[in-house]
Amino acid sequence: MEKRMNGNFYKTDGVTLILTALLTAIASEIKVVPFNGDAFRFGLGSITFFLLILVRPPASLILTGFVTGVTVVSIRLIEDLLLFGGQLFESFSNHSPAFLFYFVFALGLKCIQVEKVKTYPLLLGAWAALFEFIGNGSEYLFRSLISHSENVGFRDWALVSGVAILRSYFVVGLYSTITVSEQKRQMQELLGIGSELYAETLYLQKSMNHIEQITASSHELYRKLKKENLRELSTQALLIAQEIHEVKKDSQRIYSGLSKLTNPKRNDIFYLSDVLELVISANKKYSELLQKNIHFQLSLSQQFETDQQIPLLALLNNITANAVEAIPKKGSISFNVFEKSDMLYFEVEDTGEGIPEDDRALIFEPGYTTKFNHAGVAATGIGLSHVQEIVSQLEGQVAIEALPTGTLFIIQIPTNNIRK
Repeated sequence: MEKRMNGNFYKTDGVTLILTALLTAIASEIKVVPFNGDAFRFGLGSITFFLLILVRPPASLILTGFVTGVTVVSIRLIEDLLLFGGQLFESFSNHSPAFLFYFVFALGLKCIQVEKVKTYPLLLGAWAALFEFIGNGSEYLFRSLISHSENVGFRDWALVSGVAILRSYFVVGLYSTITVSEQKRQMQELLGIGSELYAETLYLQKSMNHIEQITASSHELYRKLKKENLRELSTQALLIAQEIHEVKKDSQRIYSGLSKLTNPKRNDIFYLSDVLELVISANKKYSELLQKNIHFQLSLSQQFETDQQIPLLALLNNITANAVEAIPKKGSISFNVFEKSDMLYFEVEDTGEGIPEDDRALIFEPGYTTKFNHAGVAATGIGLSHVQEIVSQLEGQVAIEALPTGTLFIIQIPTNNIRK
């Protein structure tokens, strides 16, 4: 990126600065005038300015305050001269004090290093209210000096203080809402990725066990061939065993890394309803991507905390995604979750094309698929075998029932295995 102004200001930040200045100047024209005359105004400018600084911190707060103040004054001057035919000196005297507000406010945020207090809403709101009060006070005192206007009384200062507090905490509350929404979105994305990785780690673990068996068999073959004095063949068998062992070590490293990503954080609180809402939300988007009109329904008679959100997401997402794909253009998917005899049941019913009777005994086998691409190549067919593996890990069972229109998956898992 291009560096400007002694390396402290970048080209991309220049765009942010210009947008901040222009949006603030425009918003400042939406105003409330609490005192007599048009000179002293309360607008949305300070709200916009503060919010933009929090959302997209500028490279230089001082420069941002300076440029924003100049922009606000300039736009008001142009407005007066072009629309109202005002005199340049008079308009400048009238509007130039507004520069002080933005400069003083930005200077205050710079002094407290606003990035360090953004995670403390009450403290941030208090500091912002103080700086807004000081900024408004500086603006008015300067205005009084150049225009000899009437002094503002105690009641007016009290109004300035009240507005400063309300506007500051309004911005802090709005910023906190935006932050929480963004964190929730990121959490949903990470959980979705985690659930997919979790299913893959189960198969990787299974493959590692298989590799271990092959390694042992290869080494046993090496010993037998060596005993028979078949040197060339025994050497080849030993090399195969060594190569397989290297594959196992690589797999172990990959498995170790994936396991760290998929282990749930114990301080995160997830309820059963949170998991199901994530499944429905993700598959609504998937159905829209496939240009399908699918209605989702949820019946949940149990609610408790769970620390098994990753495996639950993995298996439910897999089944639901298959249901979305099985519905031609329009249909419905319903979830019914209930407890019976210390077992938690997940019933997922769709109105798709269903599974042929001859194939129902095979659907959980690796390699089974009914999906083919445009070239007629089959999909990998490991989706429902993932489901079977996850359910087994949770000591549960999964079954399938054919419906007149669609398919019903019934998953039963011991409640204690998923209740936190």
